[in-house]
Amino acid sequence: MSWSPSSWRQKPIAQDVVYEDKAKLDKILNKLRKLPPLVSPTEIDRLRNQLADVAAGKAFLLQGGDCAELFDDCSQYPIEHKLSLILLMSLIILHGSRLPVVRIMRIAGQYAKPRSKPTEMIDGEEVLSFRGDNVNGYEPTDRNPDPERLLGAYFHSTATLNYIRTLLLSGFANLHKPLDWSFSHVRSPELQKAFSGVIESLQDSLDFMRVATGGDGGTARGGTETVDLYTSHEALLLEYEEALTREFDGRPTPRPTSGTASPVRPTKMVSTPSMASFPGKRSFYNTSSHFIWIGDRTRQLDGAHVEYFRGIANPIGIKVGPTMQPDELVRVLDVVDPDRIPGKVTLIGRYGADKVDQHLPGHIDAVKTTDHVVVWQCDAMVSEITKSSMTDPTLKTRYFADVIQEITKSMEIHKAKGTILGGVHLELTGEVNEDGFSVTECIGGSMELADKDLSFNYRSHCDPRLNYEQSLDVAFLISDHLKAKRRGEAPRDILLANLRGRRL
Repeated sequence: MSWSPSSWRQKPIAQDVVYEDKAKLDKILNKLRKLPPLVSPTEIDRLRNQLADVAAGKAFLLQGGDCAELFDDCSQYPIEHKLSLILLMSLIILHGSRLPVVRIMRIAGQYAKPRSKPTEMIDGEEVLSFRGDNVNGYEPTDRNPDPERLLGAYFHSTATLNYIRTLLLSGFANLHKPLDWSFSHVRSPELQKAFSGVIESLQDSLDFMRVATGGDGGTARGGTETVDLYTSHEALLLEYEEALTREFDGRPTPRPTSGTASPVRPTKMVSTPSMASFPGKRSFYNTSSHFIWIGDRTRQLDGAHVEYFRGIANPIGIKVGPTMQPDELVRVLDVVDPDRIPGKVTLIGRYGADKVDQHLPGHIDAVKTTDHVVVWQCDAMVSEITKSSMTDPTLKTRYFADVIQEITKSMEIHKAKGTILGGVHLELTGEVNEDGFSVTECIGGSMELADKDLSFNYRSHCDPRLNYEQSLDVAFLISDHLKAKRRGEAPRDILLANLRGRRL
């Protein structure tokens, strides 16, 4: 079967959204097809090349953000807090690993969420499940899918991307002033002390570089003034993804529309070989985001999502869990990456702390029998490990101890197999309330959040997220392990050693 951006329509589709007004949907999709791309092939190809470095152990991948963005989050302070958290985490990991950190945010498009059931019970009434702001509303009276929300997703993504670019262009990521990255919200004495050590070491290194080179070297990748930063989301709504899939044939503008969005990285571009840079080469790029992934519920070999993903030039992710058979994993890789392009596919392991040692080794062995060069990533925020709060059963929570256990187990398994855990994929937020307190959705961490604390600042409309301090806890854990690996030592894990078994 030949591929086109619409060939997925001939396949069975999971997690489909049924719109009552088909004429309105077609009108919206036609509008989306004419709007400018959100990202460019040059940016997408640069990310794929950097992910090839991750697959080879020459860089580390940090991917994180909201489980599902809300349109209301498209505002100054939420965007700043998310960006500052990713920058802080990457700085901590960079300090320990001495590796470039590839930063991908779940932002500017992560508006849809798969659901296990199409309906749910609210106050004794069965209503359609909330599928994300680009499908329907959170209020029970606003659950009918509305095509207008697809346009809302595009314009909120555009505004978010624009502000991120503005922040980076204004020196928000300047490593000479990392303390400006909202670290004042962190109240844990352990984290404050650990981060102070990172800052002191960093400032010594920057001072040495300034004296030795006579400058800051801020425009190069890994420099001190700015960073590469990429966007990602789960590609659930294929109508939306198709509308923003554009063909490039070596010319600077796509067909059929013209104009491209300014790059996320605001400095001068470094020329990078592009799949769209060869005359006559027909390449299709999903220009809604730099990186998109297939979820565990939509990775059927004969399904619409795999069919769509096999034809785009973007680097892609595939969620891999206990229900994925090793031979099935190999077949999926053969379909979506027939050319065996390093960095093309990221396998996002989502097993759960109690199942990772049962299933990850078999998946590693299966991939090792092939010539696929993949990025191995750990998603320790599996929805199956969510639990109901004992204090308030209406609230879902996760145990921080489970999150770090899955990450550390994954690192140990890859080390034993001679492969590389190249990155982590986390649901997290830097959001704080008016008094500067982080969200309270997951139990544990250096803040020692307990079940009784969850209702204090619980904000998620979907799954519980790591808060600011818990996210930095994870960054220090990763940094410690990568530092130990670099030195050939056993991880010390000083900061989190006393948190491993703590659940309440």
